[in-house]
Amino acid sequence: MSSRLVGVGVGPGDPELVTVKGVNALRAADVVVVPVMDTLERGRAEATVLHHVAGQKIVRVVFALNERTDRARREAAWDAAGARVAELLREHAYVAFATIGDPNVYSTFTYLAQTMKELLPELVVETVPGITAMQDLAARSGAVLTEGTEPLTLVPVTAGEAALKEALAGPGTVVAYKFGRHAAEVAEALREAGRLQDAVWGSALGLPEESVRPAAELDGDALPYLSTLIAPPRRDGGRGGKL
Repeated sequence: MSSRLVGVGVGPGDPELVTVKGVNALRAADVVVVPVMDTLERGRAEATVLHHVAGQKIVRVVFALNERTDRARREAAWDAAGARVAELLREHAYVAFATIGDPNVYSTFTYLAQTMKELLPELVVETVPGITAMQDLAARSGAVLTEGTEPLTLVPVTAGEAALKEALAGPGTVVAYKFGRHAAEVAEALREAGRLQDAVWGSALGLPEESVRPAAELDGDALPYLSTLIAPPRRDGGRGGKL
């Protein structure tokens, strides 16, 4: 019988935002893999999972999540992580991998699944969707992500400032991920695009250190890496006109 690897989205941090299907998938698994950096500190995915399954079921696997310059070191870490997960899949019929947010949106799971399929061609890979940071921030801030026929553009600021400016120049709402280390540049781009006043940012959503603030208060200080920003377009206030 083929082993199963299931990527489970556990949301942005609030343990109450893990779906019922996600909780069931975590509890049904033989082991639950959680990614950790080589510093071995508990990550957000692990902290969330611990609210729903016993700690004995959790297996930490080190990924070079904080390595952006040394490609050789990053590749070596990925190889080691892949080998460890493959070992678990040979020992267990059902392995879950917990990832913050959604497993198909900027997730470590995407790369892991590709590696596992190469190592174990008969492996069955599935995903359980999770609530994303932009959805949680919209709920906590009262921001509306989309109305009518508006597009929604999601930009990781790690892709560069040009990608963000291009998105802000277009229509619809722009969501920026991973912008914390570039807060000053993001604030200036919002100002240039005339979107600063209505934008909102948040970090550590659902956690004790949560911060949800207007983007107009950005002062250039660096923010947590996983900060999220929502910059909606100016709307005319009509009801249902674009449905």
